[in-house]
Amino acid sequence: MQGKIVKVSGALVVADNMIGAKLYDVCLVSDKELVGEIIEIRKDRASIEVYENTDGLKVGDVVKNTNKPLSIELGPGLIGNVLDGIGRSLKNIYENYGERIKSGVKVQTLNPKTVWKFVAKKKVGDIVFSGDILGVVQEGGIIEHKIMVPVGVSGKISSIKSGEYTVSDTVAKIKTDDGVEKVGLSFSWPIRISRPYKKKIETTTPLVTGQRVIDTFFPLAFGGAAAIPGPFGSGKTVVQHQLAKWSDADVVVYVGCGERGNEMTEVLKEFPTLLDPKTKKSLMEKTILVANTSDMPVAAREASIYTGITIAEYYRDMGYNVIVMADSTSRWAEALREMSGRLEEIPGEEGYPAYLGSRLASFYERAGNVVTLGKDERIGSVSCVGAVSPQGGDLSEPVSQATLRIVKVFWGLSSALAYKRHFPAIDWLVSYSGYAGALKNYYQENLSYEFWDRKNYLMKILQEERELNDVVSLMGFDVLGDKDKTTLDIAQVIREDYLHQNAFDETDTYSSLKKQDKMLKCVCEYAKEAYKALENGAVYEQIINIPSRALIGKMKYVKEDELEKIENLITSIKGDFLELEKKEEK
Repeated sequence: MQGKIVKVSGALVVADNMIGAKLYDVCLVSDKELVGEIIEIRKDRASIEVYENTDGLKVGDVVKNTNKPLSIELGPGLIGNVLDGIGRSLKNIYENYGERIKSGVKVQTLNPKTVWKFVAKKKVGDIVFSGDILGVVQEGGIIEHKIMVPVGVSGKISSIKSGEYTVSDTVAKIKTDDGVEKVGLSFSWPIRISRPYKKKIETTTPLVTGQRVIDTFFPLAFGGAAAIPGPFGSGKTVVQHQLAKWSDADVVVYVGCGERGNEMTEVLKEFPTLLDPKTKKSLMEKTILVANTSDMPVAAREASIYTGITIAEYYRDMGYNVIVMADSTSRWAEALREMSGRLEEIPGEEGYPAYLGSRLASFYERAGNVVTLGKDERIGSVSCVGAVSPQGGDLSEPVSQATLRIVKVFWGLSSALAYKRHFPAIDWLVSYSGYAGALKNYYQENLSYEFWDRKNYLMKILQEERELNDVVSLMGFDVLGDKDKTTLDIAQVIREDYLHQNAFDETDTYSSLKKQDKMLKCVCEYAKEAYKALENGAVYEQIINIPSRALIGKMKYVKEDELEKIENLITSIKGDFLELEKKEEK
């Protein structure tokens, strides 16, 4: 079906004579064949959101309806790739069209010329069902890419053979009740439709990030959803980069949604040089980037997060744990607001459309820990972390509020901490994790039974510090008693020696749970010994001047294979306080 343009308003194109068109059908606009998506239909008139530059379009240009939804090609070759908001490979665009992205470029998500070695895991005559693994392809040095029976297909394998294939070749044939289904290395999936699974299950395992303030105080579970709201300059992107680098997810999908191009460039330059802490291979060998930077067509931002989450679900179905970074959902919401305005819809709060909350939920609700399709019942997960950039750091604005109603983990960033050069600038007094209770047993069973109590003990001290700081700001430090002064000193140790983490130091940038457990034990021992010394007659000045006090700040730089040094420090702390007690007895 062909229509004709009757109106052009930025990224919005209105076309007449679109009889039979369906919502979210992909259209090719003008002789340039710009990719667009139908977002509103009124009789035979369709409003089309164009994902490319609309300069030069005019009334009367032809619009072709493909009668297909916006889809992405899924298969080997995604890992290490850089895609635009609608799933086109920027590497393929560069190879075919040069450095500049021209309107109407036609490239596939996957390179059609790349030859992959397919190893069959099934044989002719086997009965298979949706989600069963037919064979594997080694994708890079880390990921074993699993070729699965397509959704909705079941039957007997009539043909399958190991060998070398491209993504467009047929590797197996399945005889079904309706005929023969050809299965290749790749297939297309609509990005707005979540991929099916058997059931969602509760997760009891934390997604270890290597960031102490997160893993210890506000953990994220596999399959969880988290938000990082904060004002400009508070370190949202740095935190997400740290999560992408060091989280123990098997696959990382990083969506640069309306962010600056230099930040994506930094990722592209840095990730190949970094090693995954689990496999010791390049981080790019488990990473997929979706880049829709601030200078790229604004309408494509709206599709970019769905492109990213669809890729994540695909690898989840293979049984992998995937983490999706969306940086930032505020820029995505701005694109949504712009398109809503061009559609002349009644605006909601601050001009955002009334369906802002439901659209955000359609993204975050696709996170989860699931039992996948297939007889072997693999368990995979998708964890979502979205950055929110409220203007002026105002968390009462609509995007922040809508996000907080959906996610269970809130890492609130503080500009005051950032100005003090305290990173990650996650405010421990406003942040929270809804997964803490479900993860308690994991920490107690895999680290130490005291870990949870120690964490709560230190959090209580940090809360007391806030109250004491109010007194100090009004009356001065000298009015405090020795116990309150000691509390402020212990809180300083927690903040500066435990929570503060240097992303640029090769040792401190990542802390394993085992190291965090020992560091937490060290800080707790210092706190308990200090309070005990006060009860035995010691004074504040004596406590802060014990020899081992100065060494606590250096434990964060202890390497992972030298953790006995922290145990030795704990012994030194106890020895110093024992000496202090002996002096008091004399």
